[in-house]
Amino acid sequence: MEIRIQHLDTIRNAAREFINHLGDSRVFAFYGKMGAGKTTFIKAICEELGSTDVITSPTFAIVNEYTGDDAPIYHFDFYRIKKLEEVYDMGYEEYFYSGALCLIEWPELVEEILPDDAIRVSITEQEDGSRLIAW
Repeated sequence: MEIRIQHLDTIRNAAREFINHLGDSRVFAFYGKMGAGKTTFIKAICEELGSTDVITSPTFAIVNEYTGDDAPIYHFDFYRIKKLEEVYDMGYEEYFYSGALCLIEWPELVEEILPDDAIRVSITEQEDGSRLIAW
């Protein structure tokens, strides 16, 4: 599946379309270069799911919990992880296997512990400045 975001003002539409294709999946790993728009897209997804929380990248906290309409949403940023033991120590399994929506930035650093059914989502900036979301 692919979604193209032509302009920032259409990101909420793209987030709605993404949500419509979530199915039963609960863990989504977002891949993309620095500045590709991972946090911005995750913010739009959370807002579309009813969160009124301030949504920011959990770069230093590793995980932020947001309140959605129906359930908690966990937003991870593993950019600053130095050793996988840090992720073990935070109790990642309680999040990944909770049944709650888990949105993960920088999953490359924890690839070996992602659930087998995690959906891998790539965000790439196109030459025209648009973003292509693919999974």
